[in-house]
Amino acid sequence: MTLTPVLSARWGDPEPWTLDSYRAAGGYEGLRRALAMTPGEVIDTVKASGLRGRGGAGFPTGLKWSFIPQLVPGEDPKPGADKPHYLVVNADESEPGTCKDMPLMFATPHTLVEGAIIAAYAIRARHAFIYIRGEVLGVQRRLRAAVAEAYAAGYLGAPLGGTGDGAGFTLELTVHGGAGAYICGEETALLDSLEGRRGQPRLRPPFPAVAGLYASPTCVNNVESISSVPAILSRGVEWFRSMGSEKSPGFTLYSLSGHVARPGQYEAPLGVTLREILDLAGGVRPGHRLKFWTPGGSSTPMLTADHLDVPLDYEGVGAAGSMLGTKALQIFDETTCVVRAVLRWTEFYAHESCGKCTPCREGTYWLVRLLRRLERGEGDAGDLDVLADVADGVLGKAFCALGDGAASPIQSSLKYFRDEYVRHVTDGGCPFDPTASMRFAPVPATGGGAR
Repeated sequence: MTLTPVLSARWGDPEPWTLDSYRAAGGYEGLRRALAMTPGEVIDTVKASGLRGRGGAGFPTGLKWSFIPQLVPGEDPKPGADKPHYLVVNADESEPGTCKDMPLMFATPHTLVEGAIIAAYAIRARHAFIYIRGEVLGVQRRLRAAVAEAYAAGYLGAPLGGTGDGAGFTLELTVHGGAGAYICGEETALLDSLEGRRGQPRLRPPFPAVAGLYASPTCVNNVESISSVPAILSRGVEWFRSMGSEKSPGFTLYSLSGHVARPGQYEAPLGVTLREILDLAGGVRPGHRLKFWTPGGSSTPMLTADHLDVPLDYEGVGAAGSMLGTKALQIFDETTCVVRAVLRWTEFYAHESCGKCTPCREGTYWLVRLLRRLERGEGDAGDLDVLADVADGVLGKAFCALGDGAASPIQSSLKYFRDEYVRHVTDGGCPFDPTASMRFAPVPATGGGAR
């Protein structure tokens, strides 16, 4: 297997973040070709490429763009067609283990800027927003500088042309620093935060494509999804589909972290296996063996060494009982306590719960209590059944996907490593670390993520 550097091809160049460097490598060629098409033709091109959203769910990007209602001469206007349209780029990367969007924006921010202009042209939006995590100040400054360069060069804030119903296209692009809440990675909570309200998921329908930002048609896309668009426009659909699998075409960034010899970003065609990526990364750290891993960050069901040859595309990982998600491949060797790893993740989700719905607010609180009991050596055999029951009460019942993300690692770890949970009961604590029971703070007396 060989890597296919496209988004990461220039990360090692001198100052790849500057406009001059980006244009010298063919930057903004995709935009030039997009403006020679009508907005509908751009959407059809992205549809034909088969590009799927790189933010987690893998929804077809072009199809998502086509949901934005348009005024079509001779047809009855669809709801929201007469309102302003908005593009929102979700750059609030904060999933434990996920680390692809930040280096992408830091190294080559103009890739995202160009992609945002193309996407806005396609959905006929005149204002776009990049909602970026507030803590990553270095990335934020780099991105804002790129936006300022784009304005100075006339790519933003000035008429760019366009054809058909896209003639006279102009775009304003705003970089908005988020308030540091994981829940704002959920697209409707992000929109509430962008409007200045507390970030909490919205009830759907109406979906953002009909009533999103400021109750207007809005398309929300991930950073990598938008950044992949310029290459598709400049190099063509056939080139893009020559990589990956039939239903999951193209290239993507796999974030490899944990107990590996060479962690980092590995850009490869969709459908590669973890075994192939580990071979390129020097394997699991010397003297150790793979125990379990996550294919898409901590919110996806974990897999084991038996799944080394599962194709890392949406269909392959789904058939194995997990989700490709953000392609955050966290690798854990035999020295890792599964219960402790799951506890750390669950503590994160309990802390980040917005508190809006009961299953997530109360469920994550009780999951943490149960896991801490087991890790301290205070649990009994019945706790395992209660743990599974509470996780089942959260999975699929919460207002948004945060609840699923909290329950999935628990259910999958009980499936593959129940004997390790049992040892926490029979051995009177964690068999990997006899001092583990001394490391936990008291659990608050009341539950709830909004406490």
